[in-house]
Amino acid sequence: MHRILRSTTVALVVCATLCLLAATAQAAPTGGAKLGGSVPSWARAGALQAPASSSAPVSFHVYLGWRHDGSALALAKAVSDPASAHYGRFLSPAQFRSRFAPSAAEVAAVRTWLVSQGFSVTSVPVNNLYVAASGTVAQAEAAFKVRLNVYRVHGVELRSPAAALTIPASLAHIVSGVVGLSQSLTHPLSSRIIAPPPAGVRNGTPMSRYWGQVPANDQPLAYGAVQPYAVKGYTPKQFREAYGVARAIAHGNNGRGVTVAVIDAYAAPTIVYDVDRYSHDNGVPRFTRGQFRQIWAPGLVTEPAQGDEQDWYGEETLDIEAVHGMAPGARVVYYGALTSQDSDMDAALNWVVDHRVAQIVSNSYGDLGEDLPADQVKAERAIFIQAAIEGIGLYFSSGDDGDEIADLGHRTTDSPASSPWVTAVGGTSLGVGAHNNYLFETGWGTTSSTLTGGAWSPVPPGDYLYGSGGGTSQLFGEPWYQRRVVPSAISRYFSPTKPGRAVPDVAMDGDPTTGMLVGETQTWLDGSVSYDTYRIGGTSVSCPLFAGLMALADQRAHHAHGFVNPLLYSLSGSRAFRDIVDPPTTMAAVRVDFANGESATDGTVVSLRTMDQTGTLHTIPGYDDVTGMGSPRGAYFLAALSRPWFLHHR
Repeated sequence: MHRILRSTTVALVVCATLCLLAATAQAAPTGGAKLGGSVPSWARAGALQAPASSSAPVSFHVYLGWRHDGSALALAKAVSDPASAHYGRFLSPAQFRSRFAPSAAEVAAVRTWLVSQGFSVTSVPVNNLYVAASGTVAQAEAAFKVRLNVYRVHGVELRSPAAALTIPASLAHIVSGVVGLSQSLTHPLSSRIIAPPPAGVRNGTPMSRYWGQVPANDQPLAYGAVQPYAVKGYTPKQFREAYGVARAIAHGNNGRGVTVAVIDAYAAPTIVYDVDRYSHDNGVPRFTRGQFRQIWAPGLVTEPAQGDEQDWYGEETLDIEAVHGMAPGARVVYYGALTSQDSDMDAALNWVVDHRVAQIVSNSYGDLGEDLPADQVKAERAIFIQAAIEGIGLYFSSGDDGDEIADLGHRTTDSPASSPWVTAVGGTSLGVGAHNNYLFETGWGTTSSTLTGGAWSPVPPGDYLYGSGGGTSQLFGEPWYQRRVVPSAISRYFSPTKPGRAVPDVAMDGDPTTGMLVGETQTWLDGSVSYDTYRIGGTSVSCPLFAGLMALADQRAHHAHGFVNPLLYSLSGSRAFRDIVDPPTTMAAVRVDFANGESATDGTVVSLRTMDQTGTLHTIPGYDDVTGMGSPRGAYFLAALSRPWFLHHR
């Protein structure tokens, strides 16, 4: 499946879902071995459109998996658990490879077979996790003894194998799965030619600089009161002070010595100018020489372009500005995957992990739901386990569609945020006062009513728009660190006997109504190109904000925290977190949007955005499935994470 951006200016989500099957190689009638995890659930007869064109290009990864996988899993847990004697004893990439990477002989066996089938072997990462290859549909059908068909999924035509793949029996003990023959909802970029800046976005006025500054006296009442106009977008200064880390940053705890990697697809051509301009205008130090790098992740593009790269420019810009705004002293490295295909996004993450270029990785993308081929799940798990063993913290946006019922028709968490080996960051609605003081936070769940004929329609709270992804995974069981913290009503939501992994773990501001001010070079309706700012939201804001805060925590502790979930859950209920619960009164704001996206030339749309409308998810005392353990309480959070390791399990 494809990966989607988590930022939200309007509903910007199209996606896929995920279901873990046992993907073991089984004997095939023809003498080969079948792989049971390479077919997505949407590849069914009712969605079939036509056979795939035999001459169409394909690219895919043959995954080998780790040697001694059980030992790797146990070590990942031991080095991440404060209660373990091995806590914090991370391996270097070289040490990891020597113990767990597939052998050169195993890689050679896979490579030899692929070449014998006419494929071009395009790359093999240093950790030998997979062999990347490319060819045609006809070659893939012949090699894997399967038909590749085109299916219609969510209104888009996608390619997938019609049945389980077959591989030579001699490779059955080597190959763990094949990823990429199932196409994503977006197609890869055809080259590294940079597209022009994206279409311009400006927010309509009136707007408030802080929560409640400008009351909407000229608009109808809602909930018996005058509601405020939405904020213009919070600046780094407002976030730092509201979340209680401004003083620490002023005293040098600014992330210096820590490297944060950001992974998205493609690469914005104006990123350096945009971040420097944004920093200058908002009182953030500009990047110093060598503090920021933008890198194309290794790989080869073989399939046609769909042209979604411009959408990702804004995602990258948001992520970099959020991390830098929260941790102005940290080094930031951006890795742009060559496409937004799952296989290429995972390849970029694998490269970052296998070279340990950063100790914190922010990932503001994901799939809607949990319905991906099992091979994809296994491949990602392997990368996540290596990251934990090397002391790398992986942070993923929890999703922007709440319980997913509105989009998918059933309740589900999103992937990869639902993995028990990553930190899922959910969203809140944040109120920042006139003095940059913390006023309130609710769970992010937004409904909308539009001003029609002098009244709000539908009657508030109106129609559901978006909200913090969360809930209970049906794919992953409850991890050890969530026991005794997550209420059984959440962990056992789907089964009284099989508790599931609950999402999210933590939360920060993500509501577009209380969102972040972002600066980006854009293309306007008249064809001109220039820099401007706009408000944006989504857990794409929440995730990099939290990753930046973790950079402060790593610096203060003088060590990488790595996979931090076991430590975070040991602090549940402490002053390190603000417990997010329902507000005493209904919170809402009035928002004005330009009909054409950039000016009032074609009129405006006025809407009432009501907060804390979270569907089947609920903000309750303690852990909840909208905000996790809550939002970090700045100074207390940093202090708690800087305690010596041995104190964490007293």
